[in-house]
Amino acid sequence: MPEEILPGLYRLVIPLSDSPLKSLNSYIITGPTRNLIIDTGFNRDDCMAAMQKGLRTLNIDLACTDIFITHLHADHFGLVEKLKSPTSTIYFNRPEAEILDGWDGFEHMFDYAAQNGFPEIELRNALKQHPGKKFETQWVPEFKILQDGDLLKIGEYKLTCIETPGHSLGHTCLYEADKKLLISGDHILGDISPNIQGWSDEQDMLKLYLNSLDKVYHLDVDLVLPGHRSIFKHFRERIDELKHHHMTRLDEILSILDRKSRHAYGVASKMHWDIKCDSWEQFPIAQKWFATGEAIAHLRYLEETRQILRNDNNPQTTYSLVA
Repeated sequence: MPEEILPGLYRLVIPLSDSPLKSLNSYIITGPTRNLIIDTGFNRDDCMAAMQKGLRTLNIDLACTDIFITHLHADHFGLVEKLKSPTSTIYFNRPEAEILDGWDGFEHMFDYAAQNGFPEIELRNALKQHPGKKFETQWVPEFKILQDGDLLKIGEYKLTCIETPGHSLGHTCLYEADKKLLISGDHILGDISPNIQGWSDEQDMLKLYLNSLDKVYHLDVDLVLPGHRSIFKHFRERIDELKHHHMTRLDEILSILDRKSRHAYGVASKMHWDIKCDSWEQFPIAQKWFATGEAIAHLRYLEETRQILRNDNNPQTTYSLVA
């Protein structure tokens, strides 16, 4: 059932079956003429059933409803095709709209992951189990592009777009200054750490993420509405915790590389992960994918800050400490 957070603002919990995330927080804002859905859930039947039940409870007419997507990941984006009516506007960010426009499949990620040590057989199986592939939208609608500082007015809410790249390249939060409210997507989560992955040499995703945390730190926020798990209030304290988490991660990787040079997959296998498995070999393949992507993001940051060296002379890219 929808939970009323403030007048005209509701949280609808969408189940994410077989995902460690457990559920998505979809937010619904009602207004006299238009409504807004913020994030949707996977493109799968149980997500759609939960969404439809919540919309019926709130008497939401999709013909009078627009959709805002915080970022491209399938748990936030997947149901867009099924929720959009002919009169709906889909609000999205430019960087990830351009990714969709130029999308040519996962092969480039295969090549990059293999270069970073991910075994070929596991790599192919990882894609089969990857939720971004299994539960993605089957059709990409036309978008209304919103950029940093743009304003959305829905009912009593005036929402300012804040671009916060890091968790994804175009991730965007919504800030309601009068109500001291931040809809944070996956930028800031209260119970878990957002996964920061790197699957390209073109961006330093951890640097982007840390800069985005600094970007929002000054905001006057009493309540954070995240994309997953609990709503929370300790805004700046949580940002400090997340920054400390990544500094600890960086130190952990430096310690791992103190023993020998390794590729990213090898580094990920030695890192500590909050998952109930006795060994790296027992990790679900999809979780190995996420872990390796996070290792790459941290290795790239350490490389860019000249704390480690990158070696491209081997069949696979390896990293070592600066002598």
